[in-house]
Amino acid sequence: MITAAIFTSHFIFILIIFTNKWQKEGISQAWMNVGLIVTLFVVGWTITGMIAKLIMEKEGFGIYFDRDTFSLTLLTTIEFFFYRFYYKSPPTEDDKETQ
Repeated sequence: MITAAIFTSHFIFILIIFTNKWQKEGISQAWMNVGLIVTLFVVGWTITGMIAKLIMEKEGFGIYFDRDTFSLTLLTTIEFFFYRFYYKSPPTEDDKETQ
């Protein structure tokens, strides 16, 4: 169940980013961002899977939080902070201080 929620949140995030980039920068930039998100998800899941394999047994912490769910949760946490930084809007003239 947790795994389904994580996959669903990633799918919704991809749709939001695709729509936002398509409207602001065009269809090619939208597809490029989708490719970035999918690539980081696949590579990140592989890396966090290796980390989870070192930390815990296959059974994990229970039936709903096994090793794969732990690695997906770890990946989602890391991605959250990365995407918050990556998709942060650039500063505008109003945000700059005058000296």
